[in-house]
Amino acid sequence: MQQLLQSTTAYKMFSHDAQSGRLSHAYMLCFSDSANLREALKFFALALFGARPGERTAALIEDESFADVKVFPAKDKKPSVSDADEIIADSALKAVEGDKKLYVFTSFESASPVVQNKLLKVLEEPPAGVYFLLGATSLSPVLSTIASRVKLLTIEPFSEGEVFAALCRRGGDEKLNRLAARSCAGCFGRAEAMVSGGWFKDIFAAANEICSADTLAKAGAVSLKYGDAKEKAELLEQIQLGYFAQLKNCISPHDAGGATFTRPALIYGIRAVNRAFADLNFNANFSSLLFDLAAGVITENSKWKKLLV
Repeated sequence: MQQLLQSTTAYKMFSHDAQSGRLSHAYMLCFSDSANLREALKFFALALFGARPGERTAALIEDESFADVKVFPAKDKKPSVSDADEIIADSALKAVEGDKKLYVFTSFESASPVVQNKLLKVLEEPPAGVYFLLGATSLSPVLSTIASRVKLLTIEPFSEGEVFAALCRRGGDEKLNRLAARSCAGCFGRAEAMVSGGWFKDIFAAANEICSADTLAKAGAVSLKYGDAKEKAELLEQIQLGYFAQLKNCISPHDAGGATFTRPALIYGIRAVNRAFADLNFNANFSSLLFDLAAGVITENSKWKKLLV
């Protein structure tokens, strides 16, 4: 993960500010990867203190036990008014090991307006040597008054290649790593969850079976088989990727001509998945939704095959 972070524009900007002595007193790191946001913030904290991984200061920061770096809220807790009160009171005290103190505040998007408003003054006029590093997965819940007092750093979704390389550095099945990298929408934490659980293999196998259904009878069978799937959105994503992969093969110059579905049918399927996502949000019966999706592709395919004869 650290290697991924080092390559981002956000980290390079922050690191440059720290090395050049031009640190702003408060930063907001927008990073949609909720599973890795806390670790990302601590990695940025290393740059502020010039600490390298493996050194004492770095180890203490990563362990959240360095006296001059306080991380809020406590793990698995939501931001609270008491967190804001503690930050305000503690910021008035001098640093223990140097001349800098850092307050890391993760999951800031879930901080209530009351908590955010309490921090306004200290963010705008912090004591000398005091810095703030706020982290949020989304900026929408962040008050405009807070946003105007911080320097914004944004980590964009990683490329498929970057995620795949990072997963491979951790080991595991290369094929599964590639599938996860393709399916995670640039979120490394999501890719990690995919490769660490057997559910992703099951979802991929289910999607392949649904995408291969070429008769209404088969469509009915697979829709009943997977109608109780827990990871419904993930299954729909894999179905869409499955139809897209078939379409890509159809338009390839190496197409052998033995494709199950015509190009128009596959295009229909890709678009139909988008409609299925919308229906899923309205609590549509998932088994019926899968049947309508697969049957629609089959019907569209039959129509176009007749036209192309």
